[in-house]
Amino acid sequence: MLTKGGAPALTLQGGRVHKGSLITRAPEITSKEAADALRGLELYAPRDAFAAPEDEDEFYLADLIGLAVRHMDGAPLGEIRAVHNFGAGDLLEIAPPQGASYFLPFTRAVVPEVRLAEGVVVVDPPVAIEGDEEAG
Repeated sequence: MLTKGGAPALTLQGGRVHKGSLITRAPEITSKEAADALRGLELYAPRDAFAAPEDEDEFYLADLIGLAVRHMDGAPLGEIRAVHNFGAGDLLEIAPPQGASYFLPFTRAVVPEVRLAEGVVVVDPPVAIEGDEEAG
């Protein structure tokens, strides 16, 4: 495992998920006090340590960052800046060519196609209620 800057941090051995956290061992940590001192440490895994997706329709969410976003009709809408999850599902943060970024839910209905090889995500955005002249 690496730090955010890419420096070696810990060697993790085994592990299990417990209450949303990863419980694991690291030979570098020899006491409870040493473990407590690392609470909140963010660790990163190099991309080549990830297993390759087995199916062409499988991908890691990190693979979406930087992909072009196109409307179903082919119109460019921007690019994916980040993928967030605030507790109600994954959201794609879209950076349009101009203006402020916006979010789209990462669901099959809104994102019917992910074409990693082409570097494109095709979206069918929901109709905006705010600003809709008929919503009045």
